[in-house]
Amino acid sequence: MAITNERKAEIIESFKTHENDTGSTEVQIAVLTEEINVLNEHLRTHTRDHHSRRGLLKKVGRRRNLLNYLRNNNVTSYREIIQKLGLRR
Repeated sequence: MAITNERKAEIIESFKTHENDTGSTEVQIAVLTEEINVLNEHLRTHTRDHHSRRGLLKKVGRRRNLLNYLRNNNVTSYREIIQKLGLRR
């Protein structure tokens, strides 16, 4: 259900803003999006897994807050990440 360390490293590599970046807003949004996608696939087959559904909703809320923060502070980066991840907005 969780993403692998290799996959997470790939995501960080593609969304980092500088050489040692592992926790910028863009990276956090990208990692959360991957985790949300994995949880969505899990919940398609396990429809009664309410504990995972709650975790999914918490991750969606956290991503929403990070996207709002990014939109308020750096609109160009916000538009780029929305485009790269294919999020609706």
